[in-house]
Parts: sequence; C-alpha cells; structure tokens
Amino acid sequence: MQNKILRFDSAAIVSSGSAVGKKETQGPIGDCFDLHDLTDRFGKNTWEKSESEMQRLALNVALSKIGASENDVGALFAGDLLNQCVGSSYGLLDFDIPYFGLYGACSTAIEGLMLSAMMCNARYFDTCAAVTSSHYCSAERQYRTPIEYGAQRSPTAQWTVTGAGAFVVKREGDVRITEALPGVALEKGINDPSNMGAAMAPAAADTLLRYFKNSDASPADFDMIVTGDLGYEGGDILCELLLAQGLDISSRYNDCGIIIYDKNSQDTHSGGSGCGCSAVVLASYLLPRLKSGAFRDILIVGTGAMMSPASVQQGEAIPAVAHLLRISGAQKGE
Repeated sequence: MQNKILRFDSAAIVSSGSAVGKKETQGPIGDCFDLHDLTDRFGKNTWEKSESEMQRLALNVALSKIGASENDVGALFAGDLLNQCVGSSYGLLDFDIPYFGLYGACSTAIEGLMLSAMMCNARYFDTCAAVTSSHYCSAERQYRTPIEYGAQRSPTAQWTVTGAGAFVVKREGDVRITEALPGVALEKGINDPSNMGAAMAPAAADTLLRYFKNSDASPADFDMIVTGDLGYEGGDILCELLLAQGLDISSRYNDCGIIIYDKNSQDTHSGGSGCGCSAVVLASYLLPRLKSGAFRDILIVGTGAMMSPASVQQGEAIPAVAHLLRISGAQKGE
C-alpha cells in the first residue's frame, strides 16, 4: 500500500498568509509576501519568539482574507524546526483550535496540507489550517553555531528562510488538492548537516518515481514540478537520480529554495531551506498563479531532513522524507 496515491474530490486551499524577514523581501519574489519585518524580530526580543510571532501573524492573515475566525477552523496542523516544535505551540497558543503538532522538518508545510486535505475530504472537519515556520537565526543556533560565532559556511550549505506560511483548507474552492502521495523515510549515508540537499534528494526521487509509476500522468502534464527544498545541490542530484531511472523532469523542474533567493546577488550558497521556505513560496508565489489560471497543475514535493541536534552531534546519517501533493488551479471557463 505504500504506493497508493490518495485522491481527493473535496479538498481545496481557499486562503494563505505569509510573513518573512528582510533577506526574503530582497529576493526575486520579495513583493509577493503579505507581511515582512526588516529587523527579522517581529517585535520580539529572542529569535525563537520572533518565529512564533510569524506563525501567529501568518495564520491571522490567512483567516482574515476569507473573513474567517478561529471558531470556523476544526483542526490546526503545525510544526517547525525548533526542539519539540515550540515555535508552533507557543505561537499558536492563543488560537482556540484543536492542535496537532507535526515534525516533518522542511516537509512540514506539505505534510500539514496533506493531513488537512484528508480530514476535509473525509468530512471529519469542514475547515482545517496548516501552519509552519523557520527562522535563520533560531535554526543556526540550534543546529550549527550561533550567528555571532561567524563560522564559515560550506558551498553546499543552504540559507534557512526566515518566514512563516499558513493555509486554510476547505472542501470547496478554486485551488484544489487533487492527489497526494505520502513519503517513505530513507537514509543514504549523508551525515553532513551542511549538505541537506544531498540527504533529501533520494527521498524526493523515490516519491516522484512511485508517483509516476502508479499514475497516468507524465512530467509534461504539469506546469511545474517543484521541490521544497533541495536547493541547487540537491536539485541537480534529484534530476540525475531520476534520469538514471528513465524519468526526465528537467524541463518542468524548479525548487522553492532556488525561487526565493537570487543566486548572484544574495549570498545563500546552495539556495534556501527551512520549513518556511516551501511554505512562503507556495503561499505567496505558486498559489496566486494557480488561482489566476496562469498555472493549471503543479506537483509540489516537500522534502525534510529528519535530524536533531543530538543526532548531528553524534555523527548519525540523516534520514529524509518527501511528501507529494498535486494541486490543480482554476480552469478556463470555471
């Protein structure tokens, strides 16, 4: 059953909200985001509290766009990169909504949307919300070294996005979640926390190969096949792994970590990463294009490196997972 594609007839993303930091506003899609703070602090005195505040703001924006309140939401799926997902649990504490905490690392946005779609499609809830975030400074402090240390970054390292994305899912809407394929956790011997793209690429390849083997679709059927977030290093590895299996996605492929930053003018090395990366790119860049009809169909594959500070310190290899959603936009004539 691990290759079973889930198909939904009653699941749609009806609203989204995003909040980002300074570096994100300076990138190619900087004018797409709903909220930003050029200090990256959002009025708080620690980076962790700043990340929580981004989640609160992003969810408020998503709800306000459709005139909804917390009382309209049946379940809330949320997670982040911090230990025990405290960014989410503290940031969303004031919302009186049943709360499901998730740890999918950088795949959390897609995992939350998948679970929301499952709940709405099964009619357990009329409305669900999915929220996630990351912050460059809080992630560096937890997983590597505090930014004050000034450690030199590897060329394969990615820049953790300072951002939060929130989504509201209902049974009906213009932008529909039509299919999903849960990922399988894989570990291929990569133990370098500065090369997460290489650790996650095999999981993304596995999910895409399973999807195309068990569906009637081909890469040409999609306006974009986007991962979130392998960056330049992992994206190249993914395309090579797939090509070796006879699957060429290169003409349709992009990555959220590549979309969000400018490689030439912003010093992000291998691109963006973090839970907030795919969340804000989907919320503010991809969904509007699906809603307008500029995109008809996309596949988005959320990739997550399932490591912890303890596993990194012990030199353990990094497991990864990749969850897939097919999202279909408003069709002409609808």
